[in-house]
Amino acid sequence: MLHTFFLRACFLLVAVLGLALAPALAQTPAATADTKAAATAAPKRQLAALRIAQPIKLDGVLDEGAWREALPATDFIQNRPKPGPHEKYPTEVRVLYDDAAIYVGAIMHDVAADSIPRELTARDNFGNTDFIGIFLDTYHDQLNGYAFFVTTGGVQMDARYSPAGGEDFNWNAVWESRTALRGTDWVAEMRIPYSAIRFSTADVQRWGLNFMRQRKRDNAAYFWNEVKPQVDGFVNQWGDLTGVQGVKPPLRLSLTPYVSGYVNHNPLSADGTKQLTTRFNGGADLKWGINESFTLDATLVPDFGQVQSDNQVLNLSPFEVQFNENRPFFTEGTELFNKGNLFYSRRVGATPVGFYGVTAGANELIVSNPSETPLLNATKVSGRTSKGLGVGVFNALSNDTYATIRNTETGQERQVLTQPFSNYNIAVLDQSLKNNSYVSLINTNVTRAGSTYDANVTGGLFRFANKANRYAIDGRAIYSRRRGTEFGTTNQINDQDGYKYRLGVGKISGNFTWNLSHGIESDTYNPNDLGILFGNNNITESLDVSYGKYQPFWKVNNLYLFGNVTHSLLYKPTLYQALNFYLGANTTFTKSFNQLGFDLNVDPVTHDFYEPRTATLGEYYVRVPENTRFTFFFNSDSRKPVAINWNAGFQSYGHDERLVRARRTGYSLGFYPRYRVNTHLTFRYSVDWSLRQNQIGYVNGGLDAAQALDQPFLGQILLGRRNVATVANVASVAYTFTNRMSFTLRVRHYTSNVRYLDFTTLGKDGAETPAAYQRNRDNTYNAFNVDAVYSWWFAPGSQISVVWKNAGSTYLQANEATPQFFDNFNNTINTPHNNSLSVKVLYYLDYLTLKRHR
Repeated sequence: MLHTFFLRACFLLVAVLGLALAPALAQTPAATADTKAAATAAPKRQLAALRIAQPIKLDGVLDEGAWREALPATDFIQNRPKPGPHEKYPTEVRVLYDDAAIYVGAIMHDVAADSIPRELTARDNFGNTDFIGIFLDTYHDQLNGYAFFVTTGGVQMDARYSPAGGEDFNWNAVWESRTALRGTDWVAEMRIPYSAIRFSTADVQRWGLNFMRQRKRDNAAYFWNEVKPQVDGFVNQWGDLTGVQGVKPPLRLSLTPYVSGYVNHNPLSADGTKQLTTRFNGGADLKWGINESFTLDATLVPDFGQVQSDNQVLNLSPFEVQFNENRPFFTEGTELFNKGNLFYSRRVGATPVGFYGVTAGANELIVSNPSETPLLNATKVSGRTSKGLGVGVFNALSNDTYATIRNTETGQERQVLTQPFSNYNIAVLDQSLKNNSYVSLINTNVTRAGSTYDANVTGGLFRFANKANRYAIDGRAIYSRRRGTEFGTTNQINDQDGYKYRLGVGKISGNFTWNLSHGIESDTYNPNDLGILFGNNNITESLDVSYGKYQPFWKVNNLYLFGNVTHSLLYKPTLYQALNFYLGANTTFTKSFNQLGFDLNVDPVTHDFYEPRTATLGEYYVRVPENTRFTFFFNSDSRKPVAINWNAGFQSYGHDERLVRARRTGYSLGFYPRYRVNTHLTFRYSVDWSLRQNQIGYVNGGLDAAQALDQPFLGQILLGRRNVATVANVASVAYTFTNRMSFTLRVRHYTSNVRYLDFTTLGKDGAETPAAYQRNRDNTYNAFNVDAVYSWWFAPGSQISVVWKNAGSTYLQANEATPQFFDNFNNTINTPHNNSLSVKVLYYLDYLTLKRHR
């Protein structure tokens, strides 16, 4: 049952949005009828593909007779900036097919050659350019699909669409394309082999189909089958491709072997070890189409040393930092495994569980302590049957990981196990249903060798929408199970069984939408062995509302308003945690295409039960006064050579009447200029600055029994009032030689400075008592990274990459800490850095291509 306070808050939010939307919602009966029509998907168009006997030559010239015979898809309809109008400059797209591939030929008419922008970018990056794309729903389930795009400069992009992953450009396929400029038109040809997609064995195929054209000069996007922004879903708004028959899914078998070499210089290596080291790696990625529906992807002895460096930060929170996944194997084709958000792929090959427990005794030093767990292999099997059943199985194996400790007197070394041999497994069943609905079952499992614990999580999900696609209910129920002892101890795991559930109902289509949800995470729910959860033990209710005005009015193209009320309780014991109000809006101006918006958060008094870092929640909490946070942002027109985006924020807190101390405040500023010199060269810079004054928080690092000044406070919870200033700078340059060759350089410097003003000890029920704590706990963290990458796709699916990495960091404490930015920058630059230079070669071998050349 929803809490009375939460219901009052919901009514308040509805009232506020009602006042804001009153002019827009004050419609005549005719306008209401138009609104309902706009929230209904457009009729589905059909296009017949033409079978050909001879392959098409990809040259950007549609001179084969088959192109003239095929029926064209034309009369595209605008989706943005103004939904509804038919295109002024026609697009003509034709589809051919043979026993091996689908061919797409497109002519994009325009007013003049200089109205067609042609910026070159790296693969999968949209630049300041026009493009044409084809969308295919090969199982016609109206939920899952493929997309293949090519720009005027010949840059390829491809994506997968699914309820779990949305639009996922991490997925890559091997296909071919050519483009050409012909007078006032530009032309594109694509060849998409059947090995790049999956479809049934039916003799007569019926696929979902759509085409999209971007005309960047007008910032306009057009679809062949109209896509209405008021209608929930995307794949369900595609048309139909007919005429494809007598084709069979091919044997999909490819091998991408790699070799790589590294030269690494680490001036901080332990005494008696080499600072300059070399290593060579070899392995392979394998793709095998088990049948027409399912594919096996495997990486054998993987090498991820060339991925972009993590953005390291100073973490003052009670929760871990979540990093982006940059390893290709764990970003491509994982939409099934991301169902329910139970898979955090950085757990695979993560920091060993015993990494922080490694200590050296008297007359010993730590020679090595690997911060990453080496993977032996990883495998994915995934696909979807003709009945709409998606099946996915993921498995990965990591080897034993050891730290090495050396006796400085005898020279003898001993090994300390930090991570036992481990198996990571995920199994997913996902049934697509009518009306943009689905049901899913997910299981994740981590099994470790030896006496430490194992973990298992099982979840069920569902979403049911009505036939008109206006309303939907959704929910999930998840059970977590852990058994065994904590690593390196005999202590039994204390969160052996836990659960989570969530139920929601809402209006999903139309200008005005809403969703009401209720959920619980028990105090022992823990999916963190293969997933990520920042805090359990919650009861949460929320109301989300949004309004979109998609047609231009006044001087703007559109208007989006969205709000949220969230009320949360601690689950065990049941205690108040927080009530949060949020209101946001953004719009784009019609002529300038400048975008602006704001975010407003209003939070009454909050009880933070996590900040005290106690083993059991409920007895202690940090009281956060009522506060208001406002952020304004502005984005300039991205079509221009110089573009500037920026944001500014301010947060004001109420007075904490319990103690005589200054009020908390917060400020933030972000500035993101970009200069596009020409179609090849682009410079980018970003700086994010924030200042939190009089912030109250747990003293980072806790108390140390070895410190004399800490000893009087041992056993107590020590809080500090502090100022935290953070600056993150990122500068990058990208030069794209051709649509297959590029160079990027990225430099990042991050610094965060913490200066404590006074201290208190925390008592029960949020009470704070001033403490005469004398130890200097100021600190400054600096991180510096350089990533330079040269990449050349010398053949379809084959790549040579050369990567140079430079990394260094410093952690200054007490009197060494300095708030001066340039002092920190100079200190970081002058600190010895770890340098790595690597070369990696991948070569794509396709069984079908090799078979044709035999």
